[in-house]
Amino acid sequence: MNLHTNYPYWLLNSGLIKSYPSLSSNTNAEVVVIGGGISGALSAWHLCNAGYKVVVVERRHAGMGSTAASTALLQYEIDTPLYELIPKIGQKKAIASYLLCIDAIHELKKICSGLKQVTSFQYKPSLQYASYKKDIQSLETEYNLRKRAGIDVRLIGASEITSKFGFTKDAGLLSAVGAEVDAYELTHALLNSCINKGAQVYDNTTVETIDHQKRGVSLITSEGYKITARKLVIACGYESEKYLPFQIQDVHTTYAMISEPLNRKTFWYKNALIWETARPYLYLRTTKDNRILIGGKDSNFSASTRRDAVLPSKAKALQKSFGELFPDIRFKPDFVWAGSFAGTKDGLPYIGKIPQRPNTYFALGFGGNGITFSLLAAQFITNMIAGKSNKHDDLFSFNR
Repeated sequence: MNLHTNYPYWLLNSGLIKSYPSLSSNTNAEVVVIGGGISGALSAWHLCNAGYKVVVVERRHAGMGSTAASTALLQYEIDTPLYELIPKIGQKKAIASYLLCIDAIHELKKICSGLKQVTSFQYKPSLQYASYKKDIQSLETEYNLRKRAGIDVRLIGASEITSKFGFTKDAGLLSAVGAEVDAYELTHALLNSCINKGAQVYDNTTVETIDHQKRGVSLITSEGYKITARKLVIACGYESEKYLPFQIQDVHTTYAMISEPLNRKTFWYKNALIWETARPYLYLRTTKDNRILIGGKDSNFSASTRRDAVLPSKAKALQKSFGELFPDIRFKPDFVWAGSFAGTKDGLPYIGKIPQRPNTYFALGFGGNGITFSLLAAQFITNMIAGKSNKHDDLFSFNR
């Protein structure tokens, strides 16, 4: 599956941080992780820190799937707002999912602080503005639900949006907790830490067959090498569907572009993350080298030929939308790309086991905040393998 177009900014900015050998002999581990992107790296890191012998295999170069195209806005807000999520799964579970995502952002900060290679993590506030007047009531409902849940959020009006952000919208939710990171940089830092703890990491290694056994798993690669392990974690993002006997995701395409560096460090209030109530929504963030990133204009298909064909027109539409919000900021595109993303029926990830795949755990952090979901998956699965229960296992289970 071709997960993104050429020229994602993070890959071009950092280059090939590190390459790893391909598997060239049989090997074994306590846990094998399929997927060398941010999801697999977080899972492997947690497992290594828990003392497990880990092998990671990635069919590309590590981090060069959807991770390289991630815009890495770290938000606690799930694509499904609370006022829509509560009728789907109940108030207690809906609020718990939001609070878990807040905890995940803080946990990612702790992890990044312990990895000297990661310099991109920054806490940022987040603004979700009302795209249309009809959205104001929904924002007010959402605000009241979040406040009752103890979330640090403010409902602000047109005058404050204009004074803080420089554009005019009727209402918005200003959240104190949010962050941004370079997911590609973080992935390699995590994998390097895993290697230092004794893990094996293999690039350009494609798993062709998996034999799920009562006491373990056996994986055969395309070159005929065998990996045996007690447990298997499948964390290869949107390509994980081939390992499932049923469909849980709809894969779409999102588009992003990033400006040339600008001669200023502050563009709006605390360079907050910005997104909107419309669906699909625009989203904006800045970078540490004074660029602005805007994304959105999503398509409900993922075919690479169609995606590549519409990329120029989508880029023009993104630039136009930016100009309508910020007519006084000169946005000259430097890089433009598109990437695949997946959504689920309720906006929540799928984490855990299915009866059809013994000794196998899935870390499927689908949705707009896939990195925070991947952190939760890593925590939950490490506990599951250790025989420990998670308080909220049922939130993200396959039988919910």
